[in-house]
Amino acid sequence: MKFIHIADVHWGMSPDSDKPWSKERCQDIKDTFAKAVHQAKVLEADCLFISGDLFHRQPLARDLKEVNYLFSTIPSVHVVIIAGNHDRIRKNSAILSFTWAPNVTYFMGEELESVYFKEINTEVYGFSYYSSEIPENRLDHLKVPNNGRIHVLLGHGGDANHIPFDKGAMSNLDFSYIAMGHIHRPEILIENRMAFSGSLEPLDKTESGPHGMIMGEINEVTRMVSYLKFIPIAKLQYVSLAVNVTTATTNTELAMKITQEIQNRGTENIFRFRIRGMRDPDISFDLDMLSTRFKIMEIIDESEPQYDFSALFAEHSSDMIGFYIQALQKPEMSPMEKKALYYGINALLRTTDERS
Repeated sequence: MKFIHIADVHWGMSPDSDKPWSKERCQDIKDTFAKAVHQAKVLEADCLFISGDLFHRQPLARDLKEVNYLFSTIPSVHVVIIAGNHDRIRKNSAILSFTWAPNVTYFMGEELESVYFKEINTEVYGFSYYSSEIPENRLDHLKVPNNGRIHVLLGHGGDANHIPFDKGAMSNLDFSYIAMGHIHRPEILIENRMAFSGSLEPLDKTESGPHGMIMGEINEVTRMVSYLKFIPIAKLQYVSLAVNVTTATTNTELAMKITQEIQNRGTENIFRFRIRGMRDPDISFDLDMLSTRFKIMEIIDESEPQYDFSALFAEHSSDMIGFYIQALQKPEMSPMEKKALYYGINALLRTTDERS
């Protein structure tokens, strides 16, 4: 039995809402989901498992129709879905009265239920969220009958407020495979047994690295996973990079260096830069023009001006600059104390220059 496992699609979300590419990211989520559905057909999967948060919030009728159309394009694939904490089922949910394509099973119950697909001898289990949080451990004690069937569990959780579980206990369950959602970073929790597929597309700057889906195959005789692989299909990645500078680095040189880093890693990606090192006190880095050319989430300047405090104190021992150095400088300084010293000295020197 071949399957594709995805989760945390968050259809309807517009990541990076304050950025010019936010609407584009909203469409990326829909496009990549459509790609995952199509891959189920291309790879001749028997099942497509969606382990919660298919939608970012309560889906409207038009959202349900859009995703259901995609499911209707793979009629030979069994699509099984549970609701997560974001798209949890409410009393007024449009999903309660929605008619899905014949190949779709949406577990509407708050308690564990299952569906059996005879032609592939596979029984799939799961339950949906009806509240934003489920702090109870509801997974690692589950039991299934020893009836010769392939047993697959869909779950959504993994932190203190969303169905916490003990991985060791989960490894003792009699499921052939456990398809998890909620944690957005893909991870194989138990070799060939249990995995987080991660969010289909990265959804914010903390979700670096590749994102996509998991493909697997379960042996019909042994009823064990014989193949499990993560397949990246996201349109882009969030990339965090540190760029080192020296006292010789100019603003233009730094801009060129960042541009080269972006071009090397792909201009479709979204970047976050940290500038580190000692810079010339007369240099002020201004990189705003890069944000009009590339997808840059933020540039954090952690560089420090390389002042010669001994020389400055000797020159200004009897004025405000000397007093300021004497008051703030000490052998062990926190990053905040260093900033206060550097910014203060910079301001005092500028004041002195203007007066002179």
